[in-house]
Amino acid sequence: MSTFEYEQAFSRNIGWLTRDEQNQLRHKRVAIAGLGGVGGIHLLTLCRLGIGKFHLADFDTFDLVNFNRQSGATISALGQPKLDVMIQQARDINPELDVTGFAQGVNENNLDAFLEGVDLYVDGLDFFAFQARQQVFAECAAKGIPAITAAPLGMGTAVLYFLPGGMSFNDYFRLDDGPEAEKPLRFLLGLAPARLQMGYLADPSAVDLANRKGPSTIMACQLCAGVAATEALKILLGRGPVRAAPKGYHFDAYRNKLMLTWRPGGNRNPLQRLAIAFAKRKLGL
Repeated sequence: MSTFEYEQAFSRNIGWLTRDEQNQLRHKRVAIAGLGGVGGIHLLTLCRLGIGKFHLADFDTFDLVNFNRQSGATISALGQPKLDVMIQQARDINPELDVTGFAQGVNENNLDAFLEGVDLYVDGLDFFAFQARQQVFAECAAKGIPAITAAPLGMGTAVLYFLPGGMSFNDYFRLDDGPEAEKPLRFLLGLAPARLQMGYLADPSAVDLANRKGPSTIMACQLCAGVAATEALKILLGRGPVRAAPKGYHFDAYRNKLMLTWRPGGNRNPLQRLAIAFAKRKLGL
């Protein structure tokens, strides 16, 4: 068996990247909180892009309900910590990785260490982890760290990212402007103003925001990872146009549609306020 050589392992990236850019990515540090549906495949995709340093956080273990979408969910991984399984998979791609793991997930006690020396944050938290997500994005804004969220919705992805000096996550989503029960709705409608995924939902009873349950697909998670890695490349290398919040986009593979979104003021935008009010009435909130 040949020994690992970084330059050879990622040589097929050259052409879309220059050798100097590939070397830059080798020394970039990306933080990912949550290593489940999107977080795990974010990690593996960024590893194959050649990112060399990671801060990773997850407190959960793999279960059967993860099999439809999570990269690390296999029979041999049942009951195993997601953090350990995904670090092993990442090191099977690049044994030279510099990885720091946070086995308690992210919280106010370790957030400073989690983001120390980080060049980019990529969101992999569970959809309903609102407190942790608000804390992480707020700290990214305070530290001047770019942050990406690519949400798996139906069979597509809705993408938003927040750049230093621009609109913040909390200013865009305004999750605290309503009661706790409203947060899933505010987050969902903020992520996807175009709502492309709603036209083909086959069984609406599977969506239960009150009990924090909803359907998912592997296609959406894989699309998220491809898009997030592309945005990561542009941000980390200073290449290509970036479309930061309150601008975003939503690509839906099932509908073969791409929508560029723009909501000045985020969820305070009149269109968003109407959408939230209509959804609240429909859901009886």
